[in-house]
Amino acid sequence: MAIAAVGLGACDDRRPQPLTIDNALTADEIAAGRLTPEVMWKMSRAGSSSLSPDGKTLLYAQTDYNMAQNRGVTTIWVQDMASGAVTRLTDTASNNADPKWSADGRKIYFLSDRSGSMQVWRMNAAGGDATQVTGSGGGEGVPDVEGFGVSPDEKHIWWVQAVQTARRKSSDVYKDMDKSKARIYDDLMARHWDYWDEGSYRHIFIGELGKGLVTGGTDIMPDAQWDAPLAPYFDMAEIAWNNAGTMLAYTCKPLTGTEYAVSTDSDIFVYVLESGVTQNICKPVNVNTGEPVASDKAVMAGYDKYPVWSPDDTKIAFLSQRRAGNESDKARLFLYDCRTGEMQDLTEDFDYNAMNVVWEGNDRIWFIAPIEATHQICRISPSVGEVEVVTRGDHDINAFSMAGDRIVAEMCTISMATEFFGVDPADGTLTQLSAINKPVYDNIRMGEVQKRWVKTTDGKQMLTWVILPPDFDPDKKYPILLYCQGGPQSVVSQFWSYRWNFQLMAAQGYVVVAPNRRGLPSFGQEWLDQISGDYAGQNIRDYLSAIDDVAGEPWADETRMGCVGASYGGYSVFFLAGCHEKRFKAFIAHCGIFNFESMYGETEELFFINNDYGGPYWDRSNQVAQRSYANSPHKFVSKWDTPILIFTGEYDFRIPYTQSLEAFTAARVRGIPARLVEFENEAHQVFRPQNSLVWNREFFGWLDKYVK
Repeated sequence: MAIAAVGLGACDDRRPQPLTIDNALTADEIAAGRLTPEVMWKMSRAGSSSLSPDGKTLLYAQTDYNMAQNRGVTTIWVQDMASGAVTRLTDTASNNADPKWSADGRKIYFLSDRSGSMQVWRMNAAGGDATQVTGSGGGEGVPDVEGFGVSPDEKHIWWVQAVQTARRKSSDVYKDMDKSKARIYDDLMARHWDYWDEGSYRHIFIGELGKGLVTGGTDIMPDAQWDAPLAPYFDMAEIAWNNAGTMLAYTCKPLTGTEYAVSTDSDIFVYVLESGVTQNICKPVNVNTGEPVASDKAVMAGYDKYPVWSPDDTKIAFLSQRRAGNESDKARLFLYDCRTGEMQDLTEDFDYNAMNVVWEGNDRIWFIAPIEATHQICRISPSVGEVEVVTRGDHDINAFSMAGDRIVAEMCTISMATEFFGVDPADGTLTQLSAINKPVYDNIRMGEVQKRWVKTTDGKQMLTWVILPPDFDPDKKYPILLYCQGGPQSVVSQFWSYRWNFQLMAAQGYVVVAPNRRGLPSFGQEWLDQISGDYAGQNIRDYLSAIDDVAGEPWADETRMGCVGASYGGYSVFFLAGCHEKRFKAFIAHCGIFNFESMYGETEELFFINNDYGGPYWDRSNQVAQRSYANSPHKFVSKWDTPILIFTGEYDFRIPYTQSLEAFTAARVRGIPARLVEFENEAHQVFRPQNSLVWNREFFGWLDKYVK
């Protein structure tokens, strides 16, 4: 596959030196032929793909890392669909991300920090002639652009940046106390995910293109003390231009304080450029009285997100969750008629979530759905009303784009990081188009992935992935790892992870058992809902059914078994430590919930634990909640008898590091071998390259000591 590089021309002197990409395997790594943490961090990570309007070119971003410098760089690439040739359009002296085609396909808009702050830039489709679009030249003091979208007519641009609308610091209140580091709060939420609320929120701005550098713009949500797109993930797919470039649809949750903390009630808003008027399409009001309109729309009390306009701008497709406070309710594909205000639930009879919505013409919608621990492309014609599953196979399709009759998908499996695949729209046949990490795959061996259906204690069938070590020999005995999924409502699909990688575990000589226990999506809403209010129930029994089933194999050494997991999976580890009946030789918990009562007062999104625990711990009349608190892992520490390794991040405010400290203290006071690994600059996950290698060395060192 031919690779070319195109320079972008002169830039200012503030640009750092290009980052040297550290992705060549060493002679020793090639000779060993196995996946290691070091090899995994040499892999390129591709995404943000889109087809050009004529379908002839694929545009995407790629991130590569240098371990010695403990950082990565994102570059922009194109692949010619006819020849397969790939060309890098940006160099490694700056981060360049989120590339988007202009409507005519002649230009590419993208984010770049080459001027000193992250701003929108534009280049021609072949690379070169880079021009800054937003900001005032960049540099210190210029707010970063966190996301953007150019109108189809290229007359306007929206972008997202932080705006200070409230004062939380004591030095802002008490001018004579300028060295004070106090923050002052009168209401929730004091912090979110990995940051303290200091009164700065993401707002959407709209500016005119074609009149030089866009430096001002209109804040379409002035004074709002909430974010658009939604915190804490700030997914820019929640904002969309209409095709005429006259209106902008976006998602936000216009609530503050405790009301914000206990609610998932986000809505779709439409902003009209000419008038400056904003309409909430999910909760319409009478224009004369201002009173809510009585209709089925009034029950849309959960998350409503991801608006996508039909080509003729008469309809908006979006995703809606009906149940308030339940972030894992079914994501239904809804259709809003802009002319009549009528709503239609397109997936009422389809028992799976919808995501990544794309229009084909005005009467066909394509989307992705998780189905039996895979992610597939589906389609529906609203006038017909029946969902058709287009693709088949054990894979995860995580995104796709369309141009005419051509579809290109981003796809991964347990054994393959994201690559690009062509999708035949007629029958869903997949054809691999890229080989981004071929130099790695050509020099390492992957283990076999088995699809196993395990009978549960209540007589149901549970899909469980079993990943065998490379060069597996059925006449040998292998140690086994039970993987406990987080979420807790996150599917154990054909995902490739750079944090919890099944093939990486298998490459170290372990058989990995990854069950889709109760409480996970892609098996219908009833299977998913079971876990809420019952963390210690059937889902825990499902874990044990899976590990006991595999432990019965002649090649499985049931005397050498470990149990690992993060988030809810970390809770699972803490809970199983008190009831595993000596199945496991070692436990590893990452950012797990240990004490339900202290967790309620420490976490931030209260709607989550209100839904999943059943309510607060002080509500003695709530039997569901009291059952949850009675089964908190900290109440079973007296039964702990097995070595445990605990990871946590200091900036994790979802499951604060104090939960891990409580568990570590309990283990050591009881004389149980334990280790605490705390990352002062990480949150709920570990992202930084060198931190990741430390994490992996501790992870496998612990397993090798107590299990292998």
